[in-house]
Amino acid sequence: MSTYLVKVGELTLKGSNIKEFEQRLVQNTKNFLKHVPAKINLRAGRMFVQVEDQYDSKVEFCLSHMIGITGFAKAHQVEKTIEAISAKVKELGIQAKDKGAKTFKIDSRRSDKSFPLDSYEISRQAAAPLFDEGIMGVDLYNPDVVIYIEVRENCYVYTTSYKGCRGLPVGSSGKGLLLLSGGLDSPVAGYRMMRRGMKVECIYFHSYPYTSDEAQKKVEDLASILSTYGLQTTLNIISFTDVQMLIKQKAPEAWSTLVLRMCMMKAANMVAKKINAQCLITGESLGQVASQTIENMNITESFAELPLLRPLVGLDKEEIIDTANFIGTYNTSILPYEDCCVLFSPRHPVLRGSVEDAKDIYEKVAPDELIQKAFDERVIKHFYCFDNLPE
Repeated sequence: MSTYLVKVGELTLKGSNIKEFEQRLVQNTKNFLKHVPAKINLRAGRMFVQVEDQYDSKVEFCLSHMIGITGFAKAHQVEKTIEAISAKVKELGIQAKDKGAKTFKIDSRRSDKSFPLDSYEISRQAAAPLFDEGIMGVDLYNPDVVIYIEVRENCYVYTTSYKGCRGLPVGSSGKGLLLLSGGLDSPVAGYRMMRRGMKVECIYFHSYPYTSDEAQKKVEDLASILSTYGLQTTLNIISFTDVQMLIKQKAPEAWSTLVLRMCMMKAANMVAKKINAQCLITGESLGQVASQTIENMNITESFAELPLLRPLVGLDKEEIIDTANFIGTYNTSILPYEDCCVLFSPRHPVLRGSVEDAKDIYEKVAPDELIQKAFDERVIKHFYCFDNLPE
């Protein structure tokens, strides 16, 4: 039987409603591991997951993607005596030495104040066998291995600790609709909102045959990756070919991208209302492309009927790429299948349009009927976290 000790972070800063956040985290973990016979509970700032050894890889995948935790470790539960603790520390130290470690450090925490030794004394006595027998040397500042001891209602000893995603449990901060494209930015925007506890569903605009089936598959793969952090996501696929052809015929070329984004906002409003979303989310970053000047972003926002969140607005491309690599969307996002925005981009786009001009042009293009048709004919696909668990 394996025991995973899971550290919660930001949840501990909550006040009277901390129980709500804790229950959400436990339930999210249970949902992720719904097909795995795991025992999950949370006590005094730690969540514990117990599972048969054969399911270790599934649990570790789940915890590495679980938003709301700062870290986790596969821990050894030992008898609550300094003798048992010292014996396990010695065992783990010898294992570390066999792998090349020469120095160690003990990091002890005593939550159970009834235990007769304080944290310092636990560390001192537990380290004695390793040091006194000359197995390893002590290095408090740059050790080859850190051996952790936690004395709680039970006692746990472990060496390897993994970082978590941090943030608030998904579902604790409402629901948003993400405008998901095949690029780098929008999946990262969705992930960042998930880390603030938001449940995220997605909308994607497809313009077949100008965008290929491979482009749509790429976005579906991105939605699937996001579901491993958001537990599940729904992808609303909107066919926008007729809308884009209308824009090409009736809108000034320089305005075509902006008019397209206005139309996307209109369709997103419809989907958001249908799914009871409380906001829209985009991957816009200030000044990154022509449609993302502050003036043009103001035009886009003027067509949104819900709050429009832009979690990447102050990030540069390198920061966005770093996150895309971390969450595993980078290699999919860079696949050479372009979305509809890229294919219909004007050579000389408007850089600083006005809301008044934008609304006048939109009225002349008159795309509402085609947008309604696209909404009515949308295709909906569902993605679930547990479908991505390793075999």
